[in-house]
Amino acid sequence: MIIKSNQDEIQNYLSDASNTKGFCDAVYFPENADEISDILKKANSNKIQVTVAGNRTGLTGACVPFGGIVISTEKLNKIIEINKVEDYAIVEAGVLLSEFQQKVNDESLFYPPDPTETNCFIGGTVSTNASGAQTFKYDATRNYVLGLDIILPTGEKLSISRTKIFADGLNLILKSDNGNIYELSLPDYVMPETKNASGYFCKKNMDAVDLFIGSEGTLGIITQIKLKLLKKPFDIISSVLFFDSEEKAFRFLHSAKEKSYRSRKDKLDDEIDALALEFFDENALTFLRNEYTRIPRDSKAAIWFEQEANEANENRLVDLWIDLFTSSGGNESDAWFALTAKEKNEIKDFRHKISAKVNEFIALNNFRKLGTDTAVPGDNFESYYHQTKKMVELAGLDYVIYGHFGNSHMHLNMLPKNENEFELGKKIYREICSLAIKLGGTFSAEHGVGKNKTDLLFEMYGNENVKKMIELKNKLDPNMILGKGNIFNT
Repeated sequence: MIIKSNQDEIQNYLSDASNTKGFCDAVYFPENADEISDILKKANSNKIQVTVAGNRTGLTGACVPFGGIVISTEKLNKIIEINKVEDYAIVEAGVLLSEFQQKVNDESLFYPPDPTETNCFIGGTVSTNASGAQTFKYDATRNYVLGLDIILPTGEKLSISRTKIFADGLNLILKSDNGNIYELSLPDYVMPETKNASGYFCKKNMDAVDLFIGSEGTLGIITQIKLKLLKKPFDIISSVLFFDSEEKAFRFLHSAKEKSYRSRKDKLDDEIDALALEFFDENALTFLRNEYTRIPRDSKAAIWFEQEANEANENRLVDLWIDLFTSSGGNESDAWFALTAKEKNEIKDFRHKISAKVNEFIALNNFRKLGTDTAVPGDNFESYYHQTKKMVELAGLDYVIYGHFGNSHMHLNMLPKNENEFELGKKIYREICSLAIKLGGTFSAEHGVGKNKTDLLFEMYGNENVKKMIELKNKLDPNMILGKGNIFNT
């Protein structure tokens, strides 16, 4: 096992994509679960702080250490099995999502979770319950995790499979592989009925697997994952539609959502049923225009949609989408339809480019990222969008807005040019998140809490419930060594 302690060699492990920066004594590169177990046993005995790091693509500082040591999972990079008969895969935590998706695709299978940053590790996506554009139809990572191998902070191994261990009400009993019993009391808070990656997933009679999904490296280190796969669709229709007003874009969005929900409810295969519904505001389009000169000059908003299709219904579905676009006030000439695999990848790159350019901007200006990850109930979403946009505009800050509007989930990224603007942006960021919470939503729909949003967890769940989360962690991590500062600042 490689261990690096020379500060010049470990700088890449001291920051993440949010430009959060930290420090540590050493970075460990274990190659298997036994080595991770040995590291944690020694760290636990000596009460040494441990931070687990994937590929450091996160946006909340969760993998950034503030002291102690870092365990990198990059050497745990094997795809152990892809089972085409039973439609599952077994992978190690350090497998790249992009590599896994390609391997699965080559086997005519489909893994729906598709975070914007596909250079993430699968272990990281499980640790944050990552989602992405296709969450509109297929939900987040949680729905595809069938089993986990975990090393607890004490160094013990825990193997759990879905549908095997359930809580009895709010009492959950776990048994480590060597027989130690952990009796856990689950907090009884109510989670929002939106996409949500804020705090531990806890509810009555829950599956034990769900506790560790989205726990952000605080309850154990995930080493191996069993994932559910689907059959690969025959084809996916992909298009970016441009609108000359936000009003028309929202009209289209509402209709597309309603039609998709109806198709699923009535099990209609030949009607509109979006896989993804993604939004770009005018500023986001302006931000991209130098690289994508085909963006119409009068565009005030755009929506990217995808839908699965088969040979029999593909032409009909394209016609239905065009009809919906034009009836919502769009012009058919202002649409990009992908007809080849290359064009589909180019459209997906268009969606991903805006996030990459925002990250480049904040790194260039050396500020921490001020990008919201909020979701609110659908009935409140359009008014929430306009209200938050107005808050930033009144402050005179540059910004771009994009995100998973099919899920009423918005990324509003402020682009401060100096320290004063950054401080003002932090204040507005807090106000935007507080408004989402008041509307029954969440301040973190997919990125997690990490180290940068811990104060908002108290606002969302209250002091007593956060205290219960800490008590739960303490049962599994009695010396509180693992993921210190993540989720709650303790």
